[in-house]
Amino acid sequence: MTGIGKRSGVAQPNRFSEDFAYQITQKEFTSLMSQIAISNTERGGRRKPPWVFTEHGVAMLSSVLRSPTAVQVNIEIMRAVVQMRRLMGTPGELVEQLRRLDETVQLHDDQIRAIAEVLNRLMANPEATKRRIGFHAPSEERQA
Repeated sequence: MTGIGKRSGVAQPNRFSEDFAYQITQKEFTSLMSQIAISNTERGGRRKPPWVFTEHGVAMLSSVLRSPTAVQVNIEIMRAVVQMRRLMGTPGELVEQLRRLDETVQLHDDQIRAIAEVLNRLMANPEATKRRIGFHAPSEERQA
């Protein structure tokens, strides 16, 4: 968060209680720095852990920050939260999709197994019938 954001938003504890905004722990901050290559603290980089906001904190932040960019960012964040909530709120739909996927995979497994069996039969060497080349006199069995 920028200095302006800190002064106008988080500095107002009556708006941002711990369940709306908080700073990450030093351990989380160190992990974050190593994962996303935040600038080196020894050369003027970020020295303090950043503030993070819950869904409600983002809504509260939009009432404090009034720039057009802040408003657009907050709108996009809220859309993402709504979409995540929609996905999480419909576990039955997700279970149904997984069940249908399982049925489709099972059907395809059965079809692939049948195709493999047919191909194996086609590739198997048929038993060679031992017939001699040329004219054959009828055998006594055939004359009867």
